[in-house]
Amino acid sequence: MPTFADKPIIRGDQVVLRPMEQGDADAMWADANDQEINHFTGTHADFTREQIDAWCASRSDQSDRLDMAVTDAATGEWLGEVVINDWDPDNRSCSFRIALSANARNRGIGTEATQLIVDHVFDEIDEPPVNRISLEVYDFNPRGLAVYEKVGFLPEGVLRDALYWKGEFHDAIVMSMLRGDRARV
Repeated sequence: MPTFADKPIIRGDQVVLRPMEQGDADAMWADANDQEINHFTGTHADFTREQIDAWCASRSDQSDRLDMAVTDAATGEWLGEVVINDWDPDNRSCSFRIALSANARNRGIGTEATQLIVDHVFDEIDEPPVNRISLEVYDFNPRGLAVYEKVGFLPEGVLRDALYWKGEFHDAIVMSMLRGDRARV
């Protein structure tokens, strides 16, 4: 059975996806306190610095998920994270999420990082091969929705009133990409 114990380095034109490490805690701490990131990800929790430090330090030990830092290919600067989680080998499926720092938005970073991780999962996980990657995006995030559609994710349905944020309910749009969908992109 495959695992995500192998933590690759994946290079693109603008970004490098690399394994998350203890040294990422400062940048992740800043992101955890960014209200826009919390809004886009629907994060209500408050985290302590100690929790963030422990989280970053423990990512390399995880074999059931892949937590990758998104970094600038030219400078190495932290731009955010991409995560493959909820690995279900019996059904050959997993989930995807991304969170980008303010310095990474509106630059094509999200599109490239998403494409790189999707390609890695479909091309490199092969015993058994992943057939389905799913995600959820909130209805107030048209940029995220556009990125996912551009990469090849297709909408599957809506989780009505899935997020309660600042006095309002919001829908979550469920999307997925199947291995066979890649031929259409």
